[in-house]
Amino acid sequence: MREYSLDEPVDFAIVGAGAGGATLACKLSGYGFSTVVFDAGPFWRPLDDFASDELEQQKLFWLDERITAGDDPIALGGNNCGRGVGGSTVHFSMISLRWRPEWFQCRSRLGYGFDWPITYEELAPYYREAEQALRVAGPVRYPWGPPRERYPYREHELNAAALVLARGAERLGIGWAATPLATLSAPGGQSPPCVYRGFCNFGCSTNAKQSALVTWIPRAINNGAEVRDLAMVGRIETDALGRAAGVHFMREGRWQFQRARNVVVSGYAIETPRLLLNSTCPRHPHGLANSSGLVGTHLTTHAGPGVWATFDEAIRWYKAPPNMAVTEHWNYHDDGKDCHGGYAFMSQGPLPRAWAQILVTERHLWGARLRDEMAKYNHMAGFVAVAETEPRPQNRVEVVPDEVDQYGLPIPRVTFSYSDNDRRLQRHSVQSMRALLEAAGGYDTWTSDDTSHLMGTCRMGTDRINSVVDADGRSWDVPNLWICDGSLFPTCGGVNPSLTIQALACRMGDRIRALAGGGEL
Repeated sequence: MREYSLDEPVDFAIVGAGAGGATLACKLSGYGFSTVVFDAGPFWRPLDDFASDELEQQKLFWLDERITAGDDPIALGGNNCGRGVGGSTVHFSMISLRWRPEWFQCRSRLGYGFDWPITYEELAPYYREAEQALRVAGPVRYPWGPPRERYPYREHELNAAALVLARGAERLGIGWAATPLATLSAPGGQSPPCVYRGFCNFGCSTNAKQSALVTWIPRAINNGAEVRDLAMVGRIETDALGRAAGVHFMREGRWQFQRARNVVVSGYAIETPRLLLNSTCPRHPHGLANSSGLVGTHLTTHAGPGVWATFDEAIRWYKAPPNMAVTEHWNYHDDGKDCHGGYAFMSQGPLPRAWAQILVTERHLWGARLRDEMAKYNHMAGFVAVAETEPRPQNRVEVVPDEVDQYGLPIPRVTFSYSDNDRRLQRHSVQSMRALLEAAGGYDTWTSDDTSHLMGTCRMGTDRINSVVDADGRSWDVPNLWICDGSLFPTCGGVNPSLTIQALACRMGDRIRALAGGGEL
């Protein structure tokens, strides 16, 4: 791997090697830009570093101290952040869904939320680029959204948990499909096909999962990029004109400084605003890119209510990836809804420790009662929704000056409360999931609450008053400062965000190349 000097300014210093940063590093280095991508965590070698052990693999999650607040505080850690090269894609569930086209003009076309500064049509070719890079395995005809090309790989064979969703959906007349997944259904290069061992959410030790660590990072390195792991970036330095001059990072026990002509922040929806807010200077006393006062605001998450049922037949839901069937019916239909917004839900396959944790935290079972319930493990099935929440200014990420982490940096406080509409949408999703489970033969249903994914806090837009960055992810205030991750999202949609983050990064790479060619950098 090429290594760049600290004293020689690189074209781009990218903070964060997850879905956004790794993808953009690949694109920019491929266009000849000198690129260093930083990550606070290790550079994982899955074949050597990953164990088939749920407890051991907690090391993949960002577990540094944070404050969580609000009426509905978000659980932080495994559901929404990763620590290490590849970020949360190392432990994501590989669901690779495109957005409903109307969501990009949510306010204009659907009457709620905010409009994005780009359209589905602009992003469609980059969705395709990301799907090809991830070698997404999906059905020949996906039943929702506009006509599109076939997925690069055939769909995976459904497991019993997915067949429960299919059976219930067909009995209720609801559409369903095999979930498009970024794990191989046939050999691809040096990656073997998925062997359905079910450890996807705790790190794939065979490299069948097409995470950013496995896909974009090797290509970036081959293009000449440097990946600097175990490097916590704590501050963006600015020059006398208020432009980004480089980044201060902690590595090998000391603070160091990398000079850069451009800085890209790709730390996701908590660490990105945290870094900007911790980078105050005389020209930017309220943090970088924050003349609008919107840095850290309008945080969204996906509400994840779950419904679970017992079945007479053995399901053995731990076999294969955890989310093998999906319905997006209520992303595209509003039948009987008393709310706006949408949601998808997927079949589930929690491993034993994760399932026991749900039983303890949601049903407060312990001792003999927990043991008796765990004995039903092979006969359980359930669904979890990916439900929209409204972008609201009071849901936000701030920094707490008087509380610092191991680096001496002020830690973030994450405040979140559901709106009335959010709660109505969740109630509708629970009713739908229960109906499908019962139609499939499930009984003794019960519910759980959770969240997944974090978006917003540095949203993109068409003017500097109502957004943090423009349609290219470029700061209105600091022209050589960029943002490339899920914090760009003005709204959160009703599907997992990783594919859209990577599509946005692919587009951003092309836009930066075009701007450089026109002398606009």
